[in-house]
Amino acid sequence: MSQDADGIDLDTSVGYLLKEASSALRLSMEEVLKPLGMTVTHYACLELLAQRPGLSNSELARRAFVTRQSMNVLLQALERQGQVSRPAEASVGRVLPARLTPHGRRSLDRATAAVRGVERRMLADLTDADQSAALRVLRTMVASLRQG
Repeated sequence: MSQDADGIDLDTSVGYLLKEASSALRLSMEEVLKPLGMTVTHYACLELLAQRPGLSNSELARRAFVTRQSMNVLLQALERQGQVSRPAEASVGRVLPARLTPHGRRSLDRATAAVRGVERRMLADLTDADQSAALRVLRTMVASLRQG
């Protein structure tokens, strides 16, 4: 048994296994994104903007699981690279909604193809039914944690 001082069996801990899977997924994504000049957070930002144009810095940070400060630094870099555009001034409050540029869309397309390959590899040994069950279980876990 692999128990720590609190008596958690790491071999059967769902939380520990989820963290291990998350780390393995992130490492695999980093390996395919690095040659494209991207990080996982960079990719996540572009993907979020493709699916939800006009998100604010705060919304992007929350959905990409990083701090607002980290996202702001990333958005500034993406603007300099011509992948993202934001208005010079906020139309309401201080929010500067971000949008993908055509260059950002092309970068995202290459990254998405690479990330899809990682996901295919991760799911290769699962049947369609297993994949559906995994999605259902993971969604239930997330909902349970957010309620409590």
